[in-house]
Amino acid sequence: MLVLQPTVSDRSFQYGDGVFTTILVADSCLVLWDLHWQRLVLSLQRLGMPPLVEQEVKQLAEQAITSSDQVIKVLISRGQGGRGYSPAGFDLPLVYISSSAVPDYQPIRQSGLQLGVAAMQLSTQPRLAGIKHNSRLETVLLKAEADASEFDDLLVCDHQGRVTELCAANLFFLINNQWCTPKLDQAGVAGVMRQWVLQHINVIEGYYSLQDLEQATAMFATNALMGVVPVRQFLARQLNLDAVRPIQQLVPFLAGKKSC
Repeated sequence: MLVLQPTVSDRSFQYGDGVFTTILVADSCLVLWDLHWQRLVLSLQRLGMPPLVEQEVKQLAEQAITSSDQVIKVLISRGQGGRGYSPAGFDLPLVYISSSAVPDYQPIRQSGLQLGVAAMQLSTQPRLAGIKHNSRLETVLLKAEADASEFDDLLVCDHQGRVTELCAANLFFLINNQWCTPKLDQAGVAGVMRQWVLQHINVIEGYYSLQDLEQATAMFATNALMGVVPVRQFLARQLNLDAVRPIQQLVPFLAGKKSC
């Protein structure tokens, strides 16, 4: 199952044919492993790839941990070799593990993000919506747009104008004292930190437009590495940071509690 070095014939390299997840390591533990694994299982099913054994994959990820705090990436490819798009004959997915340092998100967790709106819109494909597949060209182009902007990150809509996500994070917003988040059954990535928040606070999932967000009084972004980060300014409008602080304190690795 494990290949130490990918080759140019790997289907992930050739076609983006695979899935991945990026896991925070805190206190030498794989944070939110259960949610990462649930999404990997769903992702493999969506792509019609054979299932893997959880304990084997988790053991490989744990063996790659070299520091008490770091990032582990698990990438699963359909396989190596062959030519053409057909997935026929690829019955043993390959698992690649890599590690890197954890970015320092603490300053932005305190000060909050300045958020703009991307000009680029996401295409919709329900079969791929929610999963973290390896074909990430849209994300690459969105990140380039964000890097060239005056903002820390950009809110992204799909081609029907529905608010979907940020460049590499999910978005929550407070409207009439109710936390809301976009439904991700048409586009976007359903992050594991998003799933954790849905399990711990009352949130309504739905379809929202940019006009709906004019009513929002607070916002926060989530992903597996940065946790919960407030938005201090959306376009030219200031938002309430204090409304997000109690949610940050619920997250074990943000509150200084044992993560696993």
